[in-house]
Amino acid sequence: MATVNRRSVMTLFTSPDSPDCHRTRIVLAEKELTAEIIDLSEQEAPEDFYDLSPEGTVPVLADRDLVLTNARVIMEYLDERFPHPPLMPVDPVSRAKVRTALYRIESDWYGLLPEFERGEKTVARARKQLKESLLSAAPIFSAMPFFMSEEFSLADVTLAALLWYLPKYGIELSGPNAKPILDYMDRVFNRPTFQASLTEVEREMREA
Repeated sequence: MATVNRRSVMTLFTSPDSPDCHRTRIVLAEKELTAEIIDLSEQEAPEDFYDLSPEGTVPVLADRDLVLTNARVIMEYLDERFPHPPLMPVDPVSRAKVRTALYRIESDWYGLLPEFERGEKTVARARKQLKESLLSAAPIFSAMPFFMSEEFSLADVTLAALLWYLPKYGIELSGPNAKPILDYMDRVFNRPTFQASLTEVEREMREA
């Protein structure tokens, strides 16, 4: 977190082809929030961007004099500052379960994503590991309407962004074990808010 010159409008600096950036945009869409979304692939970074993010990484949220540079922190901040509709359960037990699910998604699945930026053997190993890990979790996808929850949550936001990007990573889910996951994908991808969050680059990932 950093404190810099105040921006008059809530601003999200983003990239059109990053699951971390995508999940912050999903939260904005779910909350129907008005924000300036600056796509750094299409324009030069504003003069103050590197004051906000010295390493030049995205996503970055600037809200008045508050700056957040971590996707998870941005999502939780938006959910707490704009509580309707809620993306976390109200009761502590359910909230803890969603937080646990979110931690596992980030640790087990998002943790593999940097491997896709490396050599061919590393990419092949990461692709196999991510696909097998997702398929092994298939029963969880069929247990409830959303991921370990009756309601759409930040865990679903994070998971939906990852699943949308599977074609980019060369992963196609198939076979009987895949059906619960594919059904889940249909449910979350068809949400109007999810569709509204997509960039043109992201839409092209799944164009036939």
